[in-house]
Amino acid sequence: MNPTALIADDEPLLRERLASHLTRLWPGLQVVAQARNGREAVELFEQHAPQVVFLDVHMPGMNGVEAARCMDRRTHLVFVTAFENYAIEAFRQGAIDYIVKPFDEPRLLDTVQRLQARLGQIGAAPQAPLDTVLERLAIELRQRLAPAPRLGFIKASVGATVRMIPVDEVQYFRSDTKYTLVVWPGGEALIRKTIRELADELDPEQFAQVHRSAIVNLRQISHVHHGGNETAELHLKGRTEPLPVSRSYLHLFRQM
Repeated sequence: MNPTALIADDEPLLRERLASHLTRLWPGLQVVAQARNGREAVELFEQHAPQVVFLDVHMPGMNGVEAARCMDRRTHLVFVTAFENYAIEAFRQGAIDYIVKPFDEPRLLDTVQRLQARLGQIGAAPQAPLDTVLERLAIELRQRLAPAPRLGFIKASVGATVRMIPVDEVQYFRSDTKYTLVVWPGGEALIRKTIRELADELDPEQFAQVHRSAIVNLRQISHVHHGGNETAELHLKGRTEPLPVSRSYLHLFRQM
């Protein structure tokens, strides 16, 4: 019989992308279910008993580490992480496979080949004792997800003066090659922070990335226009020019 797998990730596009990669790299693998969070992953695991589980580390509610504990060595685990250096030693020491988002096919192929070798060994047990590794992962996850101080003001040069712009007033940020444009009702200014730096410092409940080079203040959106072919435009309060949403971030605005 073909080996079976479960994919758990709170991002639908990432689940589909991983499933697509696995279809190309491991045609014999049957993805029997996809879960949106850790709790659903445990329920689907009990229902389908897959031989391999791909678990996103950071999911809302029950995270991937907590879900792994519930599966209790009954499957071969592959953790999925968005942080390139996140707990790599913990993964290696525990002989647990991991892949980093965005997915890299050569790295994923290595994981597939190791899983195929393990599954091909008669009576091969899942990974070595996981308790210590999972505890270390849980600690690192709590530390990484601890609330960080949020940016309250943007310091920007406007002509010969330096302005302290409250982030609540900012409508959106758009990056250029070396600078990022800050747009607010009172004007525009350039700063040297990158979009990645801003994404780490801004409140995710208020700001969302809509393109690899743009972040919008959700409170400044008046309405969203959904077009054909999976497109959308954000209309901001007091502005006539809409802000386009790239397909990768479209799921954030489906209900708006």
